[in-house]
Amino acid sequence: MHRRRRTAFVLSAAIAATAPLLAACGSQAHPGAAAVVGGQRITVAELQSRVGEVRQAQRAAIPDTAQYEQVVAKTGTLTRDTLHQMVLDRVLDRAARDAGVGVSRREVQEMRSGLERQAGGAKALQTAWLQQYGVAPRRLDDNLRLQLEAQKLASRLGTDTSQPAFWKALSTASGELNIDLNPRYGSWDVQKSSRVEARTPWLRDVSTGAARQQA
Repeated sequence: MHRRRRTAFVLSAAIAATAPLLAACGSQAHPGAAAVVGGQRITVAELQSRVGEVRQAQRAAIPDTAQYEQVVAKTGTLTRDTLHQMVLDRVLDRAARDAGVGVSRREVQEMRSGLERQAGGAKALQTAWLQQYGVAPRRLDDNLRLQLEAQKLASRLGTDTSQPAFWKALSTASGELNIDLNPRYGSWDVQKSSRVEARTPWLRDVSTGAARQQA
């Protein structure tokens, strides 16, 4: 796979990495918040809305009910994965700002055009991002901007997105933002800039049940 395309997947791939299970540490997240990042809330409603965008896009792409339910079953951690991405997005933004890195709309469009050519068209790219990374079509440009931000931050640091120096910058940003997750979604590991699960087996991902009701 081309190096540029491979590194473009770094943030989505990070979600799939399995982190050690840690007990929740008594989060003090504000009521109604899925997380508090840098003093700003990611509300449960916002999180559910983002998950709903993905489920609606999946349903539109898969008219067969049985096949759709199989997809839902395979993505049963969608709510937690989505929150992970929403928090990590803000961490990356902070690290990029700290390093004086920015991304223009033109750069995003150039990246998107190149990926569309590789994928075989705009629709094919949207489908690929939805299937592989759980990114709804309306969020594609935002996701690509973050991928570019990650690449440019790594370049500014004289490294690449797979190296410790890059993740150290994210760890520093995580610490600065004082991230606090609602315990039902786990906790945030500052050193790894990653969400980790709480030991709460009685909690289930509500996106799975809700998606089946919509089918």
